[in-house]
Amino acid sequence: MGKRIFDFLVALVLLTVLSPLMAALVVLLWLKEEGPVFFTQTRTGRSGRPFALLKFRTMSEARDLSGKLLSDEERMTEVGSWLRQSSLDELPQLYCVLRGEMSLVGPRPLLPEYLPLYSEEQNRRHEVLPGITGIAQIKGRNMLSWEEKFRYDTWYVRNRCFLLDIKILYLTIRPLIRKEYIYPEGSLSVAPFRGKRQSA
Repeated sequence: MGKRIFDFLVALVLLTVLSPLMAALVVLLWLKEEGPVFFTQTRTGRSGRPFALLKFRTMSEARDLSGKLLSDEERMTEVGSWLRQSSLDELPQLYCVLRGEMSLVGPRPLLPEYLPLYSEEQNRRHEVLPGITGIAQIKGRNMLSWEEKFRYDTWYVRNRCFLLDIKILYLTIRPLIRKEYIYPEGSLSVAPFRGKRQSA
């Protein structure tokens, strides 16, 4: 079975099975929080093409008196914190898989402004579709440095195969259940990628 067919069928089954849960989350966010239920952001896909990443919204749009967004810690909502801890905020990305913009397994999609900052080797992560999960997510997720994440990403690109995808999907279950590697130590957000000079 081809990777695209596998991704499509699994995403379709998961969306069908999880549709009551997702509907309940939509209602919960609509009742408890102000603003839109979903968060969309432009990310970079295969071959560097941009696409709209979809998540359940976890932060408010609260700003200070000058109009600047408050810190992530200040904007994180009560429901949003729970969604992040459980990784349920990622569920809408199954629609991105159905549309062919993402895969179940692959390097996580990052911001377009990082494109000029990658080394030639790091840029190989765009040879495949970005994934909902990947090797970096089971090895440490947001606890890893950028260099470590990219090493795992490019290793996956060089060694990808169907059995490796199945193994990564299986190994994703434990960090999800244990709520591991969600935040970098002492922060609710990941420091931006600064390029080759970023320390490991």
